[in-house]
Amino acid sequence: MLIQAGFEVEKKRGKGSHTIWKHSLYKGSITLSGKDGKDAKPYQEKDVKQAINKVKNHET
Repeated sequence: MLIQAGFEVEKKRGKGSHTIWKHSLYKGSITLSGKDGKDAKPYQEKDVKQAINKVKNHET
């Protein structure tokens, strides 16, 4: 969903299995825990949906 909305993974920072997603139209970033293919936690799903909606509506 994030890739389709134009978000990109930030280069690795630190250790662990977290990924940090950025978008030029989104202030801040989205941090997801876990490895690729794992289910996101409910609060992470909510954050992702909110971020995608803000980008679609060009809000910051």
